[in-house]
Amino acid sequence: MTTKDTIEGYFSHLKQKNGWQSFLSDDVVFTSFTSPIKQVSGRAAYLERTKRFYAMITALEVRDLVVDGNKACALTRYQLQPPQGYAFESDIAEIFEVRDGKILRFDIYFDSSPFPK
Repeated sequence: MTTKDTIEGYFSHLKQKNGWQSFLSDDVVFTSFTSPIKQVSGRAAYLERTKRFYAMITALEVRDLVVDGNKACALTRYQLQPPQGYAFESDIAEIFEVRDGKILRFDIYFDSSPFPK
């Protein structure tokens, strides 16, 4: 599976809310470069730390995808609905490193101001 196939598969399954977790390596390293910077290592720890975000996704648009070897950058727009409060959009730059058809490294950059405090 190519890097492009892996990333497109991840987003396709994420839109369906089914099986996207299988695209993550067991030892994935995730970094959010929103202040304060947060890093999580390992698939189980990543899923636990991000479950609230994934539960809020109501729609996802991949606006652009650039692939170079085993690295990819996706510009995405998420429609999010928190359990209480108003729905909102978030534009995110997602940087991936892929090995053997799995996401090994996953970095995100976004403006946190639309998120509920």
